[in-house]
Amino acid sequence: MKYKNIEPAIFLERPNRFIAYVEQAGRREICHVKNTGRCKELLIPGAFVYVQRQSNPARKTALDLIAVKKGEKLINMDSQIPNKIAEEWLRKGNLCSQSARIRPECKYGNSRFDFYIEDGERKAFIEIKGVTLEEDGVARFPDAPTERGVKHIRELMACRQEGYEAFILFVIQMKGVSIMEPNDITHAAFGDALRKAKEAGVHVLAYDCKVCPDEIEIDERVEVHL
Repeated sequence: MKYKNIEPAIFLERPNRFIAYVEQAGRREICHVKNTGRCKELLIPGAFVYVQRQSNPARKTALDLIAVKKGEKLINMDSQIPNKIAEEWLRKGNLCSQSARIRPECKYGNSRFDFYIEDGERKAFIEIKGVTLEEDGVARFPDAPTERGVKHIRELMACRQEGYEAFILFVIQMKGVSIMEPNDITHAAFGDALRKAKEAGVHVLAYDCKVCPDEIEIDERVEVHL
């Protein structure tokens, strides 16, 4: 997945979940934050960031915040991108054949899962979770409590009981992590649900990403510790 019109900037502040201020060429500019998570460990005043300039004159903000440097790591923090690159990855023949029927945003029960796959006799639901939180080489999810995430896990367990395959795929939006863990300190219920889901036969997978200022793609599998 490639971005257009990417520009460097310096992060200044984030007054609320949706906007931030950055500095470009000595000018202070307002920027839309495409991630409503806390991201406090990433969005530190003075951090080097990459923004995407938009050409739509009807927009209130001309810039979108796409990626941030954390030490030597470049982390994509666009919360809309994991599903897009996951679909690209699936259609290349990962987890299923290249001839599989892949339906995004498929409703099941009281939930809407990110993907439904039919591949010969196989029928599977897949839920994608983008990960931007990293501590000492360990990726963790979530970075804030997510009752919606717990609900998705329970619905995937119901899918499994009815004979479907079920997957939770953590898309780690960076390189340089060794393992993936649930963030029990932030939301113990999510970790508990994830462990129960694995016991029930739900596949729990994590992959890191190759990240450039103007590009991101799913790369290598990362071990999940539950």
